[in-house]
Amino acid sequence: MTYAALSLPRGFSQNSGRTVKPALAPPASPPPAALGLDAPLPPVIARAGPKARSRFVEFFAAHIRNPNTREAYARALARFFHWAETRGLKLRQLKPVVIAAYVEELGRELSPPSVKQHLAAIRVLCDFFVLGQVLPWNPAASVRGPKYVVKRGKTPVLTRAETRKLLDSIPVDTVIGLRDRALIGVLLFGFARISAAVGAQVCDYRPERRVVRLLEKGGKPREVPVHRDLAGYLDPYLEAAKLVGSSPLFPSVAGKTGKFTDHAMTRGDALRMVKRRASAVGLSLEISCHSFRGTGITAYLAAGGTIERAQAMAGHESPQTTKLYDRTTDELTPEELERVHF
Repeated sequence: MTYAALSLPRGFSQNSGRTVKPALAPPASPPPAALGLDAPLPPVIARAGPKARSRFVEFFAAHIRNPNTREAYARALARFFHWAETRGLKLRQLKPVVIAAYVEELGRELSPPSVKQHLAAIRVLCDFFVLGQVLPWNPAASVRGPKYVVKRGKTPVLTRAETRKLLDSIPVDTVIGLRDRALIGVLLFGFARISAAVGAQVCDYRPERRVVRLLEKGGKPREVPVHRDLAGYLDPYLEAAKLVGSSPLFPSVAGKTGKFTDHAMTRGDALRMVKRRASAVGLSLEISCHSFRGTGITAYLAAGGTIERAQAMAGHESPQTTKLYDRTTDELTPEELERVHF
């Protein structure tokens, strides 16, 4: 059985007859074992018995539902179990001190957020092993990751002038231009994640109710109110594209033909489009699809919107997460200092 057969992230198979040979890779290059569909299970897992092998596959097949989390955890666990294998460790020899040593070593190469993600992958897998009676207790439970407190997000956002410049620069005499403008509009006015936007179908947009239905993390549906400007982007686009209800709302294009395929744009397609459009008007290439989510939230709060309403519209679990996107306090003016009196 392979991860490809389970439609899981690229990571492992249950063929334990081969040897894993990835090196401990730098942050930008995960171990090859995390990239091959037919790569074997880590030897540490393969040698731990059928229950461990089965439980390991179930962890990705049934327990981790978000595809992005699956991919990240597959990479993190491939790296960890390669590290354990090179030191001759067995699954039941994984103690808190061993995992703490790995975390310490990892911290010399990766940033604190990345180290915390890797530790989370190990901790969640070990919890799953404990529930399946593969391990008697979780050796990662007591291991602490690096301290990392975020008060301001790193995602770059656009100013109002930059946003207007970008939107106005997109040609609307082609259906591709109309599509690109509509997609950016959903991200901007709907505070939407790119995965939710490109995953929408035509039938998810309901102009009579002025809402678009998006599937957020964990498959949770969210109805996003459609701003009048967004409706002004979506309506002419759909009229020109002539897409049917079950079609992707934002389909990909077949090469240089200018014709839509039956498949939705991927996150990579959307990112390349955003970079291309930004470059055409001289905007920073650090801008990403997520920048429009932050830009929309910032503009909403600057116009007097509340953090609680922004949280609800963005689909965040916590207002602290929403606050990370707020850039309204980035620029302090002389008028602010005039508030000081003695």
